Amino acid sequence: MNTLTFDVNIESSYTIPTPAEIHAELPLSADQAQKICFFRETVKNIVTRKDPRILVVTGPCSIDDIAAAEEYASRLAELSRKVADKMVVVMRTYFEKPRTTLGWKGFVYDPLLDNSFNMEKGLRSSRKLLLKLVDLCLPSATEFLDPLIPQYLSDLISWAAIGARTVESQTHRQLASGLSMPVGFKNATDGVISVAVEAILTARSKHSFLGISNDGRTGVFSTRGNPFCHVVLRGSSQAPNYGSENVAYAVELMRKRGVIPSIVVDCSHGNSRKDPLKQKEVLADVISQITAGQKALAGIMLESYLKTGKQDVAARTAESTGLSVTDGCLGWEETSSLILESWKRLP
Repeated sequence: MNTLTFDVNIESSYTIPTPAEIHAELPLSADQAQKICFFRETVKNIVTRKDPRILVVTGPCSIDDIAAAEEYASRLAELSRKVADKMVVVMRTYFEKPRTTLGWKGFVYDPLLDNSFNMEKGLRSSRKLLLKLVDLCLPSATEFLDPLIPQYLSDLISWAAIGARTVESQTHRQLASGLSMPVGFKNATDGVISVAVEAILTARSKHSFLGISNDGRTGVFSTRGNPFCHVVLRGSSQAPNYGSENVAYAVELMRKRGVIPSIVVDCSHGNSRKDPLKQKEVLADVISQITAGQKALAGIMLESYLKTGKQDVAARTAESTGLSVTDGCLGWEETSSLILESWKRLP
C-alpha cells in the first residue's frame, strides 16, 4: 500500500471488538428479545394509528452518565405503568450527538467526556444500559448517526430517529430501510417538512449498500424497506411547527405522496426555541389537537433529565450529575407532573 497516497490525514487507528464479539459478551436473552419484539409491535401499531394511544419519547438530550440514566429509567418505568392505558412511554437513549461544527460527539464516542475517545468502553456501557432498560420493561429510543453503530446496538432499540441534519442523507435513508424498528424522520433544520416525507418514500423502498457484518467484515446489505416510517416535527431556528396549521399541512403533504399520515411532535429544539420550560406549552397544544380529533398525531418527544437546565461539559461535578451537558432539559418533577397532566386530558 503506497503511504504517499493512502491515509494521508489519518494520525492513528486501532481495531475494536466486532459486533458479534460485543453481542456474545453482552447477549440479549430469549426473554429479553421477546420483550423487544413486543415493544416494537406496540410502537408499529401506534405509528400506523391502529393503537389510539400516543408515544411519549422522553429522556435526556444525551446520555452522559450511566448511573444517572439508570436512576431516570427506574423512575420513568414506574411512571409508564401509571399512564399505560393512554400512553406508551419510551426512553430517549441518545448515545450520538450530531454537530454543526464542533463539540462533544456523544457517549458512545467519548464516554469519559475528556476527549479520550474510548469507543470500546462507550459501546459496552451503552449496550449494558439498554439491556438494563429491557429488564425494567422500558422501551428505548435513539438517533442513529454513524451507519456502523446499529450493528452494535440496534437489536435493543424499539424506536429510532433520523435527525434534522441527516434527513436528506442517502446513507441514512438506506440505513432506515433496513432497520428493524419504526423510524421517525425529522424535518430539516430550516423547517422544511417535504424532505422528511421524501425520506419516508426512500426508506420504505428496497436498497443495497455497503456495511459491516456482525463478524466485522465489509458486506453488501439488501433491505426489504421499512414500512413503519413517519414524520417528526421539530421546528427550526426561524419558527416552531407544532401548531394545528403545521400538522394539517404535514398531513396533506403525506397524503399527496401516498404516505399514511403519522406524526410525532418534538416538543424541544426549534419548537421550544431551545428553552426546556417551553416544552410544556408545546405539549399542551399537541394534547389539545388530539382531544379535538387530530388522528394523525401519534406521539410527542420531551428532553428531560433528573435536573432542570444544562451545564458545560467542562463544569461537570459529582453534585451536578443528572444535569444535561447538551441541550437544556426539564427536571424529573416537572416531567412527571407534565406527563400525568397530559394523560388526564387525553380521551
